[in-house]
Amino acid sequence: MAFARSSGILLHPSSLPGPWGIGDLGPTAYQFVDFLATAGQSLWQVLPLGPTGYGDSPYQCFSAIAGNPLLISPDQLVQRGLLSYDEVVEAAADHDLSSDTVNYGAVLAFKLPLLRRAHERMHEGNAPEVSDAFNEFRRLNASWLDDYALFMALKDAHGGQSWANWEPALRARRPAALAQARHELSGAVEIQQFLQFLFFQQWYNLKAYANERHIRIIGDAPIFVAYDSADVWANPELFFLDEDGIPTCVAGVPPDYFSATGQLWGNPLYRWERMAQDGYAWWVARLRAALSQVDILRLDHFRGFAAYWEVPAGESTAINGRWVRGPGATLFNRLKEELGDLPIIAEDLGLITPDVLALRDQFTLPGMIVLQFAFGGDADNLYLPHNHRRTSVVYSGTHDNNTSIGWFHELSPREREHVCTYLGRDGSDIAWDLIRTAMVSVADMAIIPFQDVLRLGSEARMNRPGHPAGNWGWRFRPDALNTGMAKGLSLFAKLYDRLPEALRPPSEQPALEYEPIDLREPL
Repeated sequence: MAFARSSGILLHPSSLPGPWGIGDLGPTAYQFVDFLATAGQSLWQVLPLGPTGYGDSPYQCFSAIAGNPLLISPDQLVQRGLLSYDEVVEAAADHDLSSDTVNYGAVLAFKLPLLRRAHERMHEGNAPEVSDAFNEFRRLNASWLDDYALFMALKDAHGGQSWANWEPALRARRPAALAQARHELSGAVEIQQFLQFLFFQQWYNLKAYANERHIRIIGDAPIFVAYDSADVWANPELFFLDEDGIPTCVAGVPPDYFSATGQLWGNPLYRWERMAQDGYAWWVARLRAALSQVDILRLDHFRGFAAYWEVPAGESTAINGRWVRGPGATLFNRLKEELGDLPIIAEDLGLITPDVLALRDQFTLPGMIVLQFAFGGDADNLYLPHNHRRTSVVYSGTHDNNTSIGWFHELSPREREHVCTYLGRDGSDIAWDLIRTAMVSVADMAIIPFQDVLRLGSEARMNRPGHPAGNWGWRFRPDALNTGMAKGLSLFAKLYDRLPEALRPPSEQPALEYEPIDLREPL
């Protein structure tokens, strides 16, 4: 699917500022949308929005469809009459809620009791319109919500243990055991359903606000799902599991730029032949739900649809794996039949072979270009701007990369000199040098991590692949959204024809005049 020339910012909602320990879908999210609009941007890319599990990673969620309750805004619950401001403040005072980084344990301890209290208030009759909307939400989303809510209620009842450690009857989803669990845990199941209702009500309101301001949301869908998830527990026949529900092989990637031993993700692998028997119904349902939540979807690890790296279960690294053929065009033909044109970005980074490129191009899916990967090798490096393809999305970096300043400082003096020579800059403002380079590219879309806009170093890195702890916690301060920075981004969007269509001057109008801005001066 072709996309209009445009630009935007990569920022997960958890990184937004605010007083409650984690960015959320409340007032600062709307302020960020306003900032994007002022800055002439038309894209906001987020990471997966699901409920995070092991390591707090949004790429290891308890569900491929559900939303993360930690992103629910307490401020909006106060506005709805489901909480009082004083009780939110009092609860926050009892926990270590940092404004600079996300302490996930503290946020869980602070927020979940408040959300349960909001559920009680609904039943007290304080907000009858909320109760009616909640019941309608449950009815419309029962196909995935019922399994997810029961799964989460059972996890809580088992002290957070993986479903692999539950009683055999529950692991195997025997009907009598499930019926008994639904009866005994009916209250806990309803709370889980209510949390999803709150999340999606707030998310869809925020998305509508963004769309009204000509900003589209780019979501992110990992190719694989977490083993400890409602998806695997409810659909074990779709994954390579043994008779006890234990994976027989798992996902990863071979040694690459990020790791000499590869990356052992540990996700269970799909039985693609079994999925094909019902027309890939699980994938159709998953992407239909995802595309109702966002406007454009980035498919993470796209190369796995052509061929994926299979690692025997029990390996300590990803070295001893093998390439196995994926579903290829048969899956995407089916998705197109059911969903129409696919507004999908193919994350085609890493070891890319001709079959991956052919699959991407067969469905006219834009691939990804990362400028930090451009300066190794020769002039034929496809990430160098003079080699860019129009049907692409160019990034200065991604959530898995260092910030541009951190990356530049880690280069050798000779490598830094090469970068500066190519860019025709002295490197003193390398983050904005790369922003300009991305904006001027012929690639249809340009996406910039917000850390680069803020000119931040390695301390602001979002993720370090291969490091299971200490990731996903970065947040920015409220005063970062200043008008000078917005003017700089807006100038680039105008100069390089990336303004939202609705904001572009009519062709018969004279060209806009721009006040020169020295982007090297502090904003």
